Amino acid sequence: MKQTGTDVNRMVLHGRAAHPPAFSHCNHGVEFFSFPLSVSRLSGAADQLNVMAPRALLEGCGGLSRGDAVTVRGEVRTFNNRSGVGSRLVISVLARELVPEEGEDENRLILSGTLCKPPSLRSTPLGRTICDMILAVNRRYGRADYLPCIAWGSLAHLCGGMEVGGALALDGRLQSRTYTKNLGDRTEERTAFEVSVMNLLPPEGVGPGGGSACLPWERSRI
Repeated sequence: MKQTGTDVNRMVLHGRAAHPPAFSHCNHGVEFFSFPLSVSRLSGAADQLNVMAPRALLEGCGGLSRGDAVTVRGEVRTFNNRSGVGSRLVISVLARELVPEEGEDENRLILSGTLCKPPSLRSTPLGRTICDMILAVNRRYGRADYLPCIAWGSLAHLCGGMEVGGALALDGRLQSRTYTKNLGDRTEERTAFEVSVMNLLPPEGVGPGGGSACLPWERSRI
């Protein structure tokens, strides 16, 4: 996918660490640790989102223990799991900033990128309209993250009319969903992650060349 230089990928989470950070991998001499962050929804249910952070960032905030409240600012990252164990698409939040602090749970994400597959418009058994999409969001240096997105109602109809290669910018949340995978002789419970679309945004207004480089909910902090 062509690198546009204007794609945006910014995430703000606030929740509680479900487990202490555990070593994940080492990349270019930097040790990364992961931990699940529990973020409550307004409905009372909670999303369990995987956060990846470098050792220096964790040490800078004094470390994290189970139940600690923390704000995470960063971006959503994806990679394909070719081990054959667990979900094929692995989605996590790469932390750029960790702030131990109390506060209300928060899960907000702004993305801009390019649709890389035809949107799938359908109806649920209860009659709700839903649209599934895959959004390619370019990183620097030519790589990209491929994020499954889901829109409902009138937003689903708008997204369903878009074409492959079209620019899409959105304000949403990253959510987790458990499902049962049939493996023939047994079943296995797995967790899938997807971006739930809350609003569509003008692409030119969220990129580096647009008039608003900050998140809509961050403007009051500037």
